[in-house]
Amino acid sequence: MSKTNPASGMRDFLPVDVRKREYVIGIIKQTYESYGYEPLETPAVENIETLMGKYGEEGNQLVFKILKRGEKLAEQLAEFGELAESSNSGNSANSPNSLSDLALRYDLTVPLARVVADRRNELPKFFKRYQIQPVWRADRPARGRFREFYQCDADAIGSTSAIIEAEIISAATDILERLGFDDFVVRINHRQLLSQIATDAGVTNETEAFVALDKLDRIGQQGVLEELVSRGVDQSAAEKFLSLVTSDISNPELDHVIELCHSPKVKIDPSLARGLSYYTGTIMEINVPDIAGSLGGGGRYDGLIGMFGKEQIPACGFSLGLERILVVMDERGMFPPEIAESRAADVMVTIWNEETIPESLKLADELRKQNLRVLVYPEADKLGKQIKYADSIGVPFVCVLGESELAEGKVTVKNMKSGEQKVLERDQIMQVIKI
Repeated sequence: MSKTNPASGMRDFLPVDVRKREYVIGIIKQTYESYGYEPLETPAVENIETLMGKYGEEGNQLVFKILKRGEKLAEQLAEFGELAESSNSGNSANSPNSLSDLALRYDLTVPLARVVADRRNELPKFFKRYQIQPVWRADRPARGRFREFYQCDADAIGSTSAIIEAEIISAATDILERLGFDDFVVRINHRQLLSQIATDAGVTNETEAFVALDKLDRIGQQGVLEELVSRGVDQSAAEKFLSLVTSDISNPELDHVIELCHSPKVKIDPSLARGLSYYTGTIMEINVPDIAGSLGGGGRYDGLIGMFGKEQIPACGFSLGLERILVVMDERGMFPPEIAESRAADVMVTIWNEETIPESLKLADELRKQNLRVLVYPEADKLGKQIKYADSIGVPFVCVLGESELAEGKVTVKNMKSGEQKVLERDQIMQVIKI
């Protein structure tokens, strides 16, 4: 028997889940657009060389690779067999990576950089885009962490001004406040400041140090210290590095960003690392007390677009983690009642018998033209069963077309919450149904 549960780290979404997601996404879209960001979409699948080498060593390992297909795969496997027999499998051109030519996108930033490099002449000098699409990572599933999840990105291309960082932070904070969050903090740091701290501490491998530091909120200072040492950082250098990044340090660029934001929620945090290797300047992250990890993060990546073309184009962006936002909102009961409730329709129309079906469908159409969501019970059945079904799916009103109603050209409207019933002319229905 086939398994019925989805693959590990993947999920099915029932109607109430989809409504919650659409509610949050709707607010994100509205807010991004209020800041002048335009929508963009990119393919789920990218050429593997587009993604590899952009995220650092750990990120590269989490890219979902897609095997070559058909004859190309067969040829590559045959070549592997020949190499194994000749003990020459160390040839980098024939590494296991060569079995793949495509990959599922790991994030939305690298695909954006590819698009900008490819379509630069079609885009304005200052290009602001938002993108809300799923990404995939071969990560270990955990609370609020999945292998398939949505990112909600906003990026500004073409300017090095600190106004870009300030507006990106403001948009993200506006979104969270509109959703009902009031206890979040926006932590900011700068990659050059981190690099200087690493140098002052005697750390020679910045990349390894930043990857370890990025786990501080999950494994704590002792865990980061142990990981630094395991990655080859000298014990004394690791201790000094940790001491410096957990102390109060000022930075003129970050002070300017905070000044432009005008928000007490924005704070400098020298321990913020952001593990992705393409960041070059300001980095940002939003946290709430009751979840490890962040609700979103981003930063400036002035060198990434240049990897795809000759022109170096400055860029900065931020990504909200839809899944984690949903987890926290669910646990805190933050959704409006009409969103949290699973309700298929505003009204259900009953069926008296097979001959009266056309009249029930006609009434349903009349109500839909009044901007109501209308469900027609799909078959003739006992009225009690139809009413019970409407109650079971949370429909607040039922329009009963029984024998007497059909004879008199009227409708009985039943309020499922109060139990009150009224016999009305058809043009009076909207006076009773208030959604």
